[in-house]
Amino acid sequence: MPEGILCNKNKVTTLEHLQALLADKSGKQYYQEMNNLDVDAKALWDLVQKTCKSRIRTWLEICTHCGLCADSCFYYLANHKDPQQVPSYKIQSTLGQIIRRKGQVDNAFMQMAMDTAFCKCTCCTRCGVYCPLGIDTGVMFSYLRGLLFSQGFTPWEMKIGTGMHRVYRAQMDVTTEDWVDTCSWMAEENADDWPGLEIPVDKENADILYTVNAREPKHYPEDIAQAAILFHVAGENWTVPSEGWEETSLAMFAGDWEACKLQVESVYAAMDRLKPKRMVVTECGHAYRATVIEGPYWAGLKTGKTPIESLHYVEWVAEALRAGKLKIDPAKKIKEPVTYQDSCNYIRNGGLWEAARYIMSQIAEDFREMTPSREHNFCCGGGGGLNGIGRYREQRNVGLRVKRDQILATGAKLVVAPCHNCWDAIRDLEEVYEIGIRWSFLKPLLINMIEVPEHLKPAE
Repeated sequence: MPEGILCNKNKVTTLEHLQALLADKSGKQYYQEMNNLDVDAKALWDLVQKTCKSRIRTWLEICTHCGLCADSCFYYLANHKDPQQVPSYKIQSTLGQIIRRKGQVDNAFMQMAMDTAFCKCTCCTRCGVYCPLGIDTGVMFSYLRGLLFSQGFTPWEMKIGTGMHRVYRAQMDVTTEDWVDTCSWMAEENADDWPGLEIPVDKENADILYTVNAREPKHYPEDIAQAAILFHVAGENWTVPSEGWEETSLAMFAGDWEACKLQVESVYAAMDRLKPKRMVVTECGHAYRATVIEGPYWAGLKTGKTPIESLHYVEWVAEALRAGKLKIDPAKKIKEPVTYQDSCNYIRNGGLWEAARYIMSQIAEDFREMTPSREHNFCCGGGGGLNGIGRYREQRNVGLRVKRDQILATGAKLVVAPCHNCWDAIRDLEEVYEIGIRWSFLKPLLINMIEVPEHLKPAE
C-alpha cells in the first residue's frame, strides 16, 4: 500500500483530516500504515538536490569521525556512552546515507532515520559548540526531519501538530474566539485583586505586543493573567493581537517548512496591523527561536530580523528590574537554594544568559549554577518535540538522567525554568525519578515578591 489513509505524504490542511488523526488514539492505525508506506526515491533525491546546500554537504564531507562531539550529547552520556549515540555516527548513518545512496532507501531505513532524528536528537545544537570543525549536527537533523516529513515519515503527534498550525495557526485547537474569550475571562477573574487590570486586545501603537504559547490559553490561562499583572504593575502600554498571538512552531520540530512560514507570517501580520513598538515573547524557548531567530528567514525577510524589535520574556523582566519598573521586596526574595535551567533555544541559540543571571541576582539569595551552565548547559531532555511523542517516551525518560544529575549536584530544591519544554521535562523528571524538587516559571515567583504601589492595591 503506497499511501495510507492517515499516514501518507499529504499535508494536513483540513479540519476533517486533523480530526481523523486525533481519533486514532496513540497513532495505532497511523504507525501500522507507516509500515507499508512507499518511499518515492526520485522525489526524495530531487528534494535533496534542490535544498541540500553547500554548508550541509561540506559538514558531511569534512567530518573526521574523531568522536569529540560524543561527550557533548546528553543522549550519549545517558545511554552509557553507547557509540551509536555519538552525534557524528547518528547523522552519517541517516542523512549521510540518504545523500550517498542518492535517495535510494527503503521503508525500514526511513523508519530508522525517523527514530534517530526524533528520539536520539533534540536538535539542541550543543554538539556544534564542541566540534573542532564547527559541524552542527543539530542543524543537520532539523534538515533531515524535513526530508522525512516530505515522505510521510514523521511521528503521529508531529503530523497532528503541523495540521494544527495549518488549520488554527496554533499548535493546539484554540480559535480566535477562544483566545479573546480567555483574555477577557482572565482580566475579569483578577480584577478585584488588581484594580484597573486589563488585557487589551488589538490596541494599536502599543509599546509592547505580547505573544504566547498556545498551551497557555488551552491549559494554563493563569500564565496570561500573571503576565498582565506584571505589565500592569510595571506601567506598560501593551496589547495582545486577536490573530497572530501564537509564537510556537511544532511545524519546526516536524520539518514542515511551509507550515513554519504560514505560522510566523501570522505573527508578522499582527505586527504590521497593530504597529506596536516591540514584541515580547512569553517564557518559551522554541517559540522565541521559531519567530525571532528562524522566522525572518522562513518569511523571506532579507534583514534576517523580525519586522519590529522582539524580546524573550527574560529580556523584558531584566529590563524592567534594571529600570525600576518592577521592584523586588528584599524580604520576599527566594531564601532556599535555587538553580536555573538554561534553555537551548534562547540561551545557547539566543545568547540571553546574562539577562537570566541578572534576574536571578535580584530574586534569589542562594543561586546555584548547574555544571555546566549558560550556553554549555545540557538540553532539558525533552526539546525538539520529544516531550510530546508517546512512541519515544521510554527513551526520553532515559535521557532525563543527565538533567536529573545536574540538578542534584546543585543541592537546589527549586528549579527556575522560563521555557515550556524545559518546565515540562523537569516536571516529568520529578514524576519519574522523585528527587524532591519543585519547578517554576518566572511570572508566579515575581508576583509573590514585587513591591506593589499603593494605588494598584485592592481597597480594604
